[in-house]
Amino acid sequence: MRCNYLFFGILILSACAAPPPHRNPEMVFQALASAGVPYRRGGDSRENGFDCSGLVAHVYREAFGIQLPHNALAQSRMGKRIAQSQLQAGDLVFYNTERRPYSHVGIFLGDNRFIHAPRPGSAVRVENMGGSYWIRRYDGARRIID
Repeated sequence: MRCNYLFFGILILSACAAPPPHRNPEMVFQALASAGVPYRRGGDSRENGFDCSGLVAHVYREAFGIQLPHNALAQSRMGKRIAQSQLQAGDLVFYNTERRPYSHVGIFLGDNRFIHAPRPGSAVRVENMGGSYWIRRYDGARRIID
């Protein structure tokens, strides 16, 4: 458990050390504060649990006051499309995890990692985008604010 806190502390510091001008460190804190919250289909709060798009909507609402739809496909149509090589902390990353494009969403944290609510029976967690599962299913990324 102590290792997890150290990892998150390092991740927070690295993400907040030199945030891009359009980013707010609050977003990273909001996202990481949700780590460990159980997955719940339709969930959109720490108290009730999260599904993937509910987590994203919650973080953007709390950090920026931005209302995003509670649907990964609808979120994939928001903001500006960006190349994977241009990802910055807070950008949304989309995956095909249910045999349809843009069926899953997470928040990019930096260092090739993203946070998401993966599936029933699991909890919000940080993943490495470089894993073969995620590489094969990557659909694209969007930047909601500049």
